Amino acid sequence: MASYVSHLECAFTGRHYPADGLHSISDVGKPLLVRYDLSRLGKEISRADIEISSEPGFWRYSPLLPVAKSRDRVSLGEVITPLVALERSAHLIGATPGKVIVKDESRLPTGSFKARGLALAVSMAKQLGVEHLAVPTNGNAGSALAAYASRAGIRATVLCPDNTPEINTQETEAQGGDTHLVNGLIGDCGKIIADGSDDVGWFAVSTLKEPYRIEGKKTMGIELAEQMDWRLPDVIFYPTGGGTGLIGMWKAFAELIELGWIDCELPRMVAVQSTGCAPIVKAWEGGAEFAEFWENAETDASGIRVPAALGDFLILRAVRDSGGFAISVSDDEIHRMVEGIGRQEGLLMCPEGAATAAACKVALERGLIGMDDTVVLFNTATGLKYPMPEVTSSIDKDAEIDYQIFG
Repeated sequence: MASYVSHLECAFTGRHYPADGLHSISDVGKPLLVRYDLSRLGKEISRADIEISSEPGFWRYSPLLPVAKSRDRVSLGEVITPLVALERSAHLIGATPGKVIVKDESRLPTGSFKARGLALAVSMAKQLGVEHLAVPTNGNAGSALAAYASRAGIRATVLCPDNTPEINTQETEAQGGDTHLVNGLIGDCGKIIADGSDDVGWFAVSTLKEPYRIEGKKTMGIELAEQMDWRLPDVIFYPTGGGTGLIGMWKAFAELIELGWIDCELPRMVAVQSTGCAPIVKAWEGGAEFAEFWENAETDASGIRVPAALGDFLILRAVRDSGGFAISVSDDEIHRMVEGIGRQEGLLMCPEGAATAAACKVALERGLIGMDDTVVLFNTATGLKYPMPEVTSSIDKDAEIDYQIFG
């Protein structure tokens, strides 16, 4: 297996960096993006080659990924995540049944979309000889790193805010991650990791502070295009914390266009945040290029509780270039969608995924999108990782049963 990587590129200045060797951020402190020799790739690999690939899950897109040797690929049995059209619950959103489709990332290893990015980051760490990785996380990235690092025989250290859902921290510890709780936010966790790099010798795989997690996340876009017969939806709603997935999909679409694998209108990209932590929404509404730090960030949707995103300008650029928008919804709106879609559709959404459904409802009400638009919502993790309603009804088998309770 050959790599078509040509170089790394600063996402802000465009400066080129060599692709070999270990890299973090650029000289100006901005993310590095992986660039490919797409002209050579297009001559040697066809779309049909991708369609007949027997590789598991997103590894079928290996020509568009940076891992040069198959022996360095770290896999836990990835799958193509399904598209589930909302039928019975569409009325909760105010949408036409079947026009709103959920891409359910909960089916991936460790139960979330983080498997995509961390599989690539760990695979590249293996290729480059890294022995110790570290990550700050609100939950799902930690368990994904722990699992893939353990699979690769690489040590993983995970720092979480102390209000991270317990199931996430337990899962991370159980899968081999050296897990620590920090009395602060994800940025505080990231600072501890950055400050300790020289002393401990770990390499940080924080969001967009290395080039490869975004390459894993971009596979959501390639996979979506293939599932839709190399077409794309009118609108994509994406729960946005660090925003790697939104940025990655937009990068994927650009690469697919250059290869000539798609020839269609690109979707409007919508960044969805919580009203308790909405720096991207504030920046979009204010016409700013960068987002301000969000003070006192708080939301039950822990995955989007990110008060400052390193790739803020890339998120905003993708939203604006696509003709999309940024929108925030309350935790109450999120919880109503979790309950409603779960009960009426049988689809257990995580809070972040439910936020996209709530945002879609608001967007329809405001006329920001149309009833005829085909919309894709990203459910980024399994709802099993979050609090669920308690069962309070009990039946005494030895007493007379009142069957009216089942009526």
